[in-house]
Amino acid sequence: MIRLRRAAERGHADHGWLDTWHTFSFADYYDPEHMGFRSLRVINDDRVQPGQGFGTHGHRDMEIVTYVLEGALEHRDSLGNGSVLRAGELQRMTAGTGVRHSEFNPSPAELVHLYQIWLLPERKGLEPSYEQRPFRDSERQGRLRLVVSPEGEDGSLTIHQDARLYLSTLQNGETVAHALKPGRHAWVQVLRGQVTVNGVVLTAGDGAAVSDEERLEIGSDHGAEVLLFDLA
Repeated sequence: MIRLRRAAERGHADHGWLDTWHTFSFADYYDPEHMGFRSLRVINDDRVQPGQGFGTHGHRDMEIVTYVLEGALEHRDSLGNGSVLRAGELQRMTAGTGVRHSEFNPSPAELVHLYQIWLLPERKGLEPSYEQRPFRDSERQGRLRLVVSPEGEDGSLTIHQDARLYLSTLQNGETVAHALKPGRHAWVQVLRGQVTVNGVVLTAGDGAAVSDEERLEIGSDHGAEVLLFDLA
């Protein structure tokens, strides 16, 4: 079964400095029909104007994954980390017992386009931690590249939840496939372009909740970039 979440149906807010779309209920956007999927709680599609950003704020008991599609995002946190997340890089932050951080677009001219994703942790009260790494185009071209996993497999970021995230860039005519073990679920999020998921067409910003399917086939005739979540 595949349930679609179309891009235009998402929650939306334009704050001037921030143009944001919410796949699930977040901040002032509340929809009891869209509170998350399995351990996946937040998928925010954000565009931040040059020289703007999120001031210092706190989080607790959440696994936060950030992926930059365009531009760069400067990160600072109460753990002492200070870094710039550039296009093609992912960041994982375990908020655990509490962490404060800021996220800022350091460019004077270019906006930054990012996805921020929150997943519920395996348990509360984890020790806060942070990691970041790039995933080159060649690593994800025409294949599902594991980028986040519970054990940090194959150079992926380590998450404290039974969830695996895969990133793929597809050229025209390319298809990737993923087998779902019994009892597993999936979420597909289209970051760019257009794909078909088991024959269903999705375009940029669209998402799909998948249950009771043994196999997913994701193909593109127009070029695309997608995130696939394999969830308990």
